[in-house]
Amino acid sequence: MRVWENLEPKAVFHFFEDICSIPHGSGNTAQISKYLQNFAAERGIWYRTDERGNVVMRKSASPGYEDVPGLVIQGHMDMVAVKTADCEKNMETEGLDPAIDGDYVYAVNTSLGGDDGIAVAYGLAILDDDSIPHPQLELIVTVDEETGMFGAQALDMSDITGRRFLNLDSEEEGFFLTGCAGGRRLKAEVDRTYQTVQGRQVVITVAGLQGGHSGAEIHKERGNAILLLGRVLAAVLEETTLSIISISGGTAENVIPSQAQAVLVCPEPEKVQPAVDSVYADLRQEYEIRDPQVRVEVMIQSADGEYQADSPEDTAHFITLLTALPTGVQAMSPSIAGMVETSLNLGVISSDEEKITLQYSIRSSLESAKYALSERVAAIFNLAGARVEAGSDYPGWAYRVDSPLRDKMVRVYERMYGEKPQITTIHAGLECGLFLGKCPDLDCVSMGPDMLDIHSTNEKLSISSTKRVWEYLLELLKDKA
Repeated sequence: MRVWENLEPKAVFHFFEDICSIPHGSGNTAQISKYLQNFAAERGIWYRTDERGNVVMRKSASPGYEDVPGLVIQGHMDMVAVKTADCEKNMETEGLDPAIDGDYVYAVNTSLGGDDGIAVAYGLAILDDDSIPHPQLELIVTVDEETGMFGAQALDMSDITGRRFLNLDSEEEGFFLTGCAGGRRLKAEVDRTYQTVQGRQVVITVAGLQGGHSGAEIHKERGNAILLLGRVLAAVLEETTLSIISISGGTAENVIPSQAQAVLVCPEPEKVQPAVDSVYADLRQEYEIRDPQVRVEVMIQSADGEYQADSPEDTAHFITLLTALPTGVQAMSPSIAGMVETSLNLGVISSDEEKITLQYSIRSSLESAKYALSERVAAIFNLAGARVEAGSDYPGWAYRVDSPLRDKMVRVYERMYGEKPQITTIHAGLECGLFLGKCPDLDCVSMGPDMLDIHSTNEKLSISSTKRVWEYLLELLKDKA
């Protein structure tokens, strides 16, 4: 039984619920890509795909719209797949559990993937309805946007004929985005040499943080669980020695981590809890407003044992590295009030027997600042003896002074609502910069319905906003200018 079948617009929520029923986390998009291909094939809509699984569809103009400039609609099919600590769902193989809360839809105990499943649902609903008047339409749906925009990087744009490009990967209704930051990923690996260590096993967990999108919400200065864990470990290290068995936290480079955990060996376990309590009191005070649910939990085994772990010296060295790493806003825009210019987020830490891996997302609207910050972080890692690898380097999207699409969208919005939309840029990365690199004459605007807490288990999509944006899209398509 469909949970959202009575929600308006019915076609949009029908396709969105279909999408939610298919596992489609980043790197796991084969099924959703096949669903999109089947959609086009069953309706006789021209489409193509490529080796990565990107899908492009094309539909001819409605009668009377042959001379209207064509429109490209674009979104991505992958989502940030995260779940609560007690959720047993396998997000690699199982779909989401859709639910409704007042004006919002959400997924039970997981992220929703409104970023960017709702864009795909809009595109499918438009292509599926022959009664909607429109110019020639091209729908581009990319893979693996969330992990580095790899689909957009690989997509062949040579047969894309439209030059008006509408990206539907934004999360605030009434805001038309006309520029975004560029980004880069860094991965560092710290070698480990296990040895036999004796003591009590101790598990320290930092949890309860809000997390969120590292572009759209980085200015809110929420706690980063990985770095807060480093701070807790440093406090314990002042009282006793530690050896790391394993350490983990975060789900993706572009998500502010809400939880992190270290499994350790300590020869003086009675000193752990007092040290943790002291720093925990500081954290509660510091994050009383920004992250009021922060908590630090300690579990200590009842008996000593022998474990394979890092030496106390290597552990102290690594904890020192953690306390030196930066995160958050590094510079605000001097030209746009309230806009972040440069930031970074330590999003993931993981370990195996050979190494500890740390992964960063770095963003800036200035290419030079992006590379300077990347080099600074790499220098910190190099000083600690870590190997550093840069990847997923994507350009920003510069504001275009002459934009017929933006002008048309503003005119339609004013006609519908009697007020002007907000024209702005965003610190989060969008695929438009990559597409502009392939087709410099693209005229790009990004928009979307209201969403809350994307990339987290608190993610919600507004039903009423989804309906209004749908009505706006229909008017935009109908307008012949």
